[in-house]
Amino acid sequence: MSFPLLTATAALPAIGAIATAAVPAAQRVAAKWLALLVSLATLVLAAIVLVRFDPGGDRYQLTESHAWIKDFGVRYELGVDGIGVALVALTALLIPFVILAGWHDADPQETGNSRWRPTQGFFALILAVEAMVILSFEATDVFLFYIFFEAMLIPMYFLIGGFGDRAHEHGDDAAATQRSYAAVKFLLYNLVGGLIMLAAVIGLYVVAGNFSLQEIVQARASGSLHMATSTERWLFLGFFFAFAVKAPLWPLHTWLPNAMGEATAPVAVLITAVVDKVGTFAMLRFCLQLFPEASKWATPVILVLALISIIYGALLAVGQRDIKRLVAYASISHFGFIILGIFAMTSQGQSGATLYMVNHGISTAALMLVAGFLISRRGSRLIADYGGVQKVAPVLAGTFLIGGLATLSLPGLAPFVSEFLVLVGAFERYPAVGIVATFGIVLAALYTLVLYQRTMTGPVKAEVAEMPDLRVRELLVVAPLIALLIFLGVYPKPVTDIVNPAVQQTMSDVHKTDPKPEVEAAK
Repeated sequence: MSFPLLTATAALPAIGAIATAAVPAAQRVAAKWLALLVSLATLVLAAIVLVRFDPGGDRYQLTESHAWIKDFGVRYELGVDGIGVALVALTALLIPFVILAGWHDADPQETGNSRWRPTQGFFALILAVEAMVILSFEATDVFLFYIFFEAMLIPMYFLIGGFGDRAHEHGDDAAATQRSYAAVKFLLYNLVGGLIMLAAVIGLYVVAGNFSLQEIVQARASGSLHMATSTERWLFLGFFFAFAVKAPLWPLHTWLPNAMGEATAPVAVLITAVVDKVGTFAMLRFCLQLFPEASKWATPVILVLALISIIYGALLAVGQRDIKRLVAYASISHFGFIILGIFAMTSQGQSGATLYMVNHGISTAALMLVAGFLISRRGSRLIADYGGVQKVAPVLAGTFLIGGLATLSLPGLAPFVSEFLVLVGAFERYPAVGIVATFGIVLAALYTLVLYQRTMTGPVKAEVAEMPDLRVRELLVVAPLIALLIFLGVYPKPVTDIVNPAVQQTMSDVHKTDPKPEVEAAK
């Protein structure tokens, strides 16, 4: 029996979470180092998965399958395609940076709070989220996926509500109330989506007789499994609703600005760069593969919702006075682009959407973590409390600028390629949709450059006059992310080579081909 590499990639952070939580209370530094080493070891395993994955091979590779709950046809089935392996690698890559960036976020001496805050619990919860997200990207049994899709909400709830942002304009009691509200809102929205999905999962079992994604897709392709049109559409809506909440898609997005605003910067990165990707990934893996006809039926409405997310999120980002909420609304706009690419039903659009998931994770991590370093120095999230930072902390300002330029998809930085592919894919099949979506780029330039101008340029405010520049630990967090943004902006081929075969197979599942160019044949 071959080594269960996919299980090991998820089991290592899960075991690390238990070990970190068990570190004695007085050994906070040891807990931090243990969590960091576990995350680095997980990154090594994810790199091995990436190296062993053959883009030209079988659709699902490194597969594992074991009987679990036989009476209900539930199996422990894992496997990764090109899309899954790219997102497993992204998750494993970002977690060490999240841990390093949050090195002091749960330390009693850093909080100004007399209550002891469980440092061990903070890092254990981060590792627990990593394990569940990786398993979600690997699961090919629908019920197994559902378990981890829902289970990741619990550690995220405690990370938001128990370890919120200390830079709050209100007093401690008001800040605690805001954190609790954000955590409960996050949990309730996602639980409602999950409960609706559970009903759809049960309905799928009634129709198909099992939960295996591969078996159901093969049975539908061979004609041995027939699904009534109305049944398929209701099941699709149950799955899609849950994924749209997680994504987040307008109008199910309202939990995100609260959660990101009240969480620490590293936890905010965990939310939008890691956890939310499960929603868009699942649209590709489950909605399109299990319900191809319903996916095409729902496409016009979904494209409209994606356009609203793009424009609405960008417009609200322009008007924000809170740095972290601005990034949150920008992310809503970016997720609109991802969903637009998925449901444009073209190979360029879906390749761009998958690449966008990776690039958005890196760019948002870079911008949000630098913003977190900035906020921790000044003790305020309000844009108006800054000014002239580039004169006293030029390295911080420079990395903030690069992260912001990546957010607006500047050519030469990674998100540009993915956004370009999404728009090309949309223009091919829905020209009007592509035209409207393009306005999101203009608005992105507006909110990014205004944010930089108001915080980094102009006269130096007295409160930031003594602000220190980035320290060594902070540079270790930011520099690799900036390097990746530049590398993938110039040379995205390593990622596109991995995801493109999976995209072509997904296009085949929904019986779609790219539109032919409407050009007059040469005489």
